[in-house]
Amino acid sequence: MARKRASKPATTTEDTITTTKKAILTDNKETKRPQETNNDQPIAPPKKGFIFKLSLLLIAPYFYLLFFHYQIQHDLIKPILINAGLSLVGFFLTVKMIPVASKYVLRRNLFGYDINKKGTPQGTVKVPESLGIVVAVVFMVLTIVFQFFTFAPDSIWLVEYNAALASICFMTLLGFIDDVLDVPWRVKLVLPSIAALPLLMAYAGHTTIIIPKPLIPYVGLKLLDLGFIYKIYMWFLAIFCTNCINIHAGINGLEVGQTVVIASAILIHNVMQIGASADPEYQQAHAFSVYLVQPLLATSMALLSYNWYPSSVFVGDTYTYFAGMTMAVVGILGHFSETLLIFFLAQVLNFLLSVPQLFGFRHCPRHRLPRFDPQTGLLTGTDDGTLVNFYLRMFGRKSENSLCVHLLLVQALGCCICFGLRYLLTGWYK
Repeated sequence: MARKRASKPATTTEDTITTTKKAILTDNKETKRPQETNNDQPIAPPKKGFIFKLSLLLIAPYFYLLFFHYQIQHDLIKPILINAGLSLVGFFLTVKMIPVASKYVLRRNLFGYDINKKGTPQGTVKVPESLGIVVAVVFMVLTIVFQFFTFAPDSIWLVEYNAALASICFMTLLGFIDDVLDVPWRVKLVLPSIAALPLLMAYAGHTTIIIPKPLIPYVGLKLLDLGFIYKIYMWFLAIFCTNCINIHAGINGLEVGQTVVIASAILIHNVMQIGASADPEYQQAHAFSVYLVQPLLATSMALLSYNWYPSSVFVGDTYTYFAGMTMAVVGILGHFSETLLIFFLAQVLNFLLSVPQLFGFRHCPRHRLPRFDPQTGLLTGTDDGTLVNFYLRMFGRKSENSLCVHLLLVQALGCCICFGLRYLLTGWYK
């Protein structure tokens, strides 16, 4: 997100003594100190109209497929609907909690300034930071409560479900620590590898891959058991998905917006696979994914209502790590990691553009943001290797809101390409 964290100037003993003397003199004169109102001012209200239109656009195809296009069994529909009901409650709960949490983080000096509005009145406003913690907490409560309605104590899915929640919770904690301590980016690359450990240790699913049909004559096998190598692949996937959401950022609404688009695509993919398959285990794997993605989408929509341009809150690394790990978990346990990577097509491109700077071949500044012109209100792309700057260099200067819309359309286009490839290659590739 486009922000600059506030920092307190270092104080010496002499400064402290001087400040204390001034305070004593002020009290003796019986002068009343003005109250700081900046931290108590309410944030802008949520953009409900925008969220309502966006939810209709993204969720309508999913519910059409779920209720009308496919004949899905009642024992699968029922938990999905219970989960959807809890997710709706989570949406309204998140909308209510964000303004409350904003006051607390401001009081603890967890705020930033919007760099992409520097030179304008909006650039001097203290924007509450790390509000992704609200989304993560509500998500965790919803998914834990949901277990009561769905999983029996001896369910084979319960262990992996709880391991998934452990990884997500662990990643949220590490993300919040990053927001507070502002750790170097090299350390950030390591954090997801730690958070993924509960999932890797509890994973009891298959470790085989289906060989693409054109390669079977050369390999001589239809199935290949990778064993421990498959878990290493899962580990790297979790690291990539978590970090790629974090580095594809810099403008209001982009981090949450890309999550909302990908989560909607995952839901559509899941219901298509449930409806088209007759294998109960395969259906349950995709239903498992739905149980985690619906709460993610609902709570993210609530956060987006505050984070959309002009943003009244910043999501922080807490949210980007939380969202990335959640989608990595559903891709791994839902057994559609290849499809997930194509959904992340924009993030893959952004990562490839970022490689020279991330690995030290070129200078990497603290904020790889476009350049803002306060006179025109437009952003100009810099030479930094990000998709945001690359898009501006290719298609010219744009306002922050317009740029975010364009990048989310690119994200949606990548998801549509994924669905198209699956349709065209089905029966030939696998």
